[in-house]
Amino acid sequence: MTAAQLVPASEARADIPSPEITELIDLNDVMTAAALPTSGLITVEVNTDGTVSFALPRTEVGQGITTSTAMLIAEELGIPLSRVHITLAEARPELLFNQLTGGSNTTFSTYTPIRVAAAVARNRLLQAAAAEWGTAVTELSWEAGLVTGPGGRSADMGDLSPKAARARTEEVSISLKPRDMFTVVGKPHNRVDAPAAVTGRKTFTLDLKVPDALPTMVCRPPTVNGKVGSVSNLSEVRSMPGVTDVVVISTGVAVRATTFGRCIDAVRALRVSWKPGSAEGKSDASVLAELRAAELPMGLPSVTPHVEERFTFHFRSNSALEPNCAIADVRPDRAEIWSSLKAPIVAKQAIATKLGLPLGAVTVHVTEGGGSFGRKLFFDAALEAVEVSRRIRKPVKLMWHRADDARQGRTHPMATSRVRISYLGDTVLGYRQRHTSVSTDLSHGLGEIFTALAARLPVGDIGFSETFFQLSQSMPYDFGANSRLLNETDKGFNTGSMRNVYSPDVTCARELLVDRLAGKMGKDPYLFRHDFLRDDRGRAVLDKAAEAGNWGRSMPAGTAQGIAFHSEYHSASAVLVELDCRPETVDRPIRDGVAGPRVTKAVIAVDVGLAVNPRGLEAQMTGCLMDGIALALTSSLHLRDGHFLEASWDNYFYTRQWNTPPELRVIVLPPSTGKPGGAGELGVAASMAAVACAYGRATGTMPTVFPINHATLSFEPKPTVPPIPASPTDGLDHVR
Repeated sequence: MTAAQLVPASEARADIPSPEITELIDLNDVMTAAALPTSGLITVEVNTDGTVSFALPRTEVGQGITTSTAMLIAEELGIPLSRVHITLAEARPELLFNQLTGGSNTTFSTYTPIRVAAAVARNRLLQAAAAEWGTAVTELSWEAGLVTGPGGRSADMGDLSPKAARARTEEVSISLKPRDMFTVVGKPHNRVDAPAAVTGRKTFTLDLKVPDALPTMVCRPPTVNGKVGSVSNLSEVRSMPGVTDVVVISTGVAVRATTFGRCIDAVRALRVSWKPGSAEGKSDASVLAELRAAELPMGLPSVTPHVEERFTFHFRSNSALEPNCAIADVRPDRAEIWSSLKAPIVAKQAIATKLGLPLGAVTVHVTEGGGSFGRKLFFDAALEAVEVSRRIRKPVKLMWHRADDARQGRTHPMATSRVRISYLGDTVLGYRQRHTSVSTDLSHGLGEIFTALAARLPVGDIGFSETFFQLSQSMPYDFGANSRLLNETDKGFNTGSMRNVYSPDVTCARELLVDRLAGKMGKDPYLFRHDFLRDDRGRAVLDKAAEAGNWGRSMPAGTAQGIAFHSEYHSASAVLVELDCRPETVDRPIRDGVAGPRVTKAVIAVDVGLAVNPRGLEAQMTGCLMDGIALALTSSLHLRDGHFLEASWDNYFYTRQWNTPPELRVIVLPPSTGKPGGAGELGVAASMAAVACAYGRATGTMPTVFPINHATLSFEPKPTVPPIPASPTDGLDHVR
């Protein structure tokens, strides 16, 4: 087993003269700097059977990082990908900020440390062979994990592994494989976990067989964060078939039973008197009024021509396809937890504090997750499972119902964004944006990173959210003096950092105003962007999207193209879409849903520097597009009387088949830098903005409220009492 401490040669990017903070340092740089001090604790283990094991200190939630990580190790060791086995590391507090999955940072920050650890392992194996054969390392060669030396001697790396093991720390010098010799990195590879996923052999939290951990669910309040007042039929529910335990906890009434079906029956049978919640009586309209009252001033009115608009973005759900879940086994002197956690160190610390146990007495196992949207940065289910297990003194396998996640789970905050662009003739003089949002919860670890590195951040003494905002937003256009400010209000909601966080809203508002400004100047939207983009990489992806998408082609009335650009974390993206807004498309019947416009074609062009796995990147961008379509057209929660009306994915309208483009192309531009940029969230903002711009061009009216179909409630809201809707029985009635 080998590990390596990286010593940076110099402070990166500090010499770039620019008023843009993100050209000096951005969120990805900050997260990478925070992870660097403990990168020496990342280890690569060579096994005696000739395989390599690596416990990845990040969480796989479907984004494909286990594959790209295996590729990095296989590349540096020169071995087949099949010989590399990736698992997920348990919570390791000694890693400090090096075990947080988010911000498109995994490959960006681990690219060099993982390669270094693999290179150190290779060198140790060569040294072991040299010592055994009495020869110099320079006389040995390495090929596919086989070491050969003078006299025809050879040994597999698995045979050399015990001899290379060394339990001491020393400083070594290693050389990484040059990029022009790469044979694995940069080539498209299928996901290493794909066969297990499609055959059902992949193991998620609820698949684990922890002894005596029985299904557990929670009866939750009818309004956001309500509290239990009293329960009138506890004994009656405890006697229901299959029910083993019923107990009041901080978030509701927990039920443990032999099956989840029994849990649902018991939860629906509970009669609870509830105390008011933190959003009591609030609605979309009242929160919007709060946001408008909290908007920061735009400054004096422009004395030159300008375009200006205010945009509204409604609440959106962070619910992933995999239900929020965790397993907990709490004993008087220890606790063991299993869950898909993107911030497992913070979770471990919070659980230890909650239980009053030493940190070392709490073990947190990180499992693979079925999606995230940022949801798994939080560990609400783990905290609940721990609380229930401690109260009843039994292991529990806790699962949220989908209605729980929609109504009580994490939401992307409702926000407004006001934008003003001033111009004179063909010159843009200035850009101002004032983004106002319901408060975003950053208690998952990013806030602590900002605090730890505060003295090194060029943002002054500002709060966590404003720091996040400033380090994640940039101005890609040469728009003169520009400023972007965030103000947050109302902490009464359970919010989270949904994929791309502030960027979809901020970029969508900006790109729509760019379209309007291009029209005022009498310029083509694509050419206007091209002329004002600040760098060649940005122009290259924009040009590629426009060329591949045949920008400017003649289209029928009621349909249109839209194009948008977004850059972040040393990467750039451009998206072109074609949107059909004709009545026969918009008004086509959809059962309990809104059909709305349909994206019929999409082209995504991306430059991420060096793409470790282009095929994985294509999949990421496809997912980004689906997120963007949803955010633009259909995906939102409706707040009424202190609760959200949606109760499952059947009435929370993420992108469905009827909105999905039958024609989609993802273009990964050739490597433009020597290392990867951020890619996990890159395409969301540009996709949302492109759809919004296409809608404005197709209808002649620029949209200002998102999603565009939010005003139409297409379903009959399910009751909030009981909190879990009855299981559907009409499935066969809708088979065609």
